[in-house]
Amino acid sequence: MKTVLSLFLTIFMSTAIAQSRLSTDIVQTAVGAGDFKTLVTAVTAANLVETLKSPGPFTVFAPTDSAFAKLPAGTVEALLNNIPLLTKILTYHVVAGEYSAEELLERRAVKTVQGQRVSIKEKISGKVTYVYVNNSKVEETIFVKNGVIHVIDSVLMPK
Repeated sequence: MKTVLSLFLTIFMSTAIAQSRLSTDIVQTAVGAGDFKTLVTAVTAANLVETLKSPGPFTVFAPTDSAFAKLPAGTVEALLNNIPLLTKILTYHVVAGEYSAEELLERRAVKTVQGQRVSIKEKISGKVTYVYVNNSKVEETIFVKNGVIHVIDSVLMPK
């Protein structure tokens, strides 16, 4: 009986978490996560909030705060003062349409809203397959009501 109850609670909690994520959009999810403060600041500065709150769907490659911290000192501040360049970089992180990691791997490359393509590849370590966007590792995938967020470990830079 305990096993059945435990299984039910696990399924119920997993479903509740999934439904709560699917009830929020990309921006709400990023704000609520707490690990995307720099990204949220940049999206706000570039006036992209309403776009990323729209129905979409979008696939967003979302660098964490630690990913932004890998950039050379002063880079984020300089970008916040150069909105055209900031917008170019941010839109390089967005793809029109909703793509799971598996779908990205099938395509091997996708065109970003910015206009350039990003490459998608896999690296296998033992029994674990890791997905990479250019050279940035996808650490987590979050499905939201207007698309999907792939959390990445470094900022993507267009050519």
